Amino acid sequence: MRFTIGKLAAAGGVGVETIRYYQRRGLIATPARSGGDGWRGGVRRYDENDLRRLRFIRSAQAAGFTLDEIGELLDLEASDDRPRVRALAHQRIAVLDEKIAQMTQTRAALARLADECAVSKAGPCPILASFEG
Repeated sequence: MRFTIGKLAAAGGVGVETIRYYQRRGLIATPARSGGDGWRGGVRRYDENDLRRLRFIRSAQAAGFTLDEIGELLDLEASDDRPRVRALAHQRIAVLDEKIAQMTQTRAALARLADECAVSKAGPCPILASFEG
């Protein structure tokens, strides 16, 4: 199956500009224009491999990988360097664990402030006061 950039974007659940951005980053190849004469006419056509790559990028982003890391993963896919892929996954897990710990602390602090706000009827709201300082 062959796709225009708009059809590829729709099939991958992204916008056309996202695909162009991925192309500028070197994550997706920019196919040559078919037909036409040089800059006039012709349409770029993408294939199932481009769609698979786009879906790979989106899935890796959903797992928390950065675009730089995704580029490395795509390179590693060709080399089958499983130890490096595992190392990247463990690095991502450590970053996620750190974010979870930070969010847990933030949640606890906000819950405490909400409780204080419910108890205290006088003076500034503890929640709002905490954002000022």
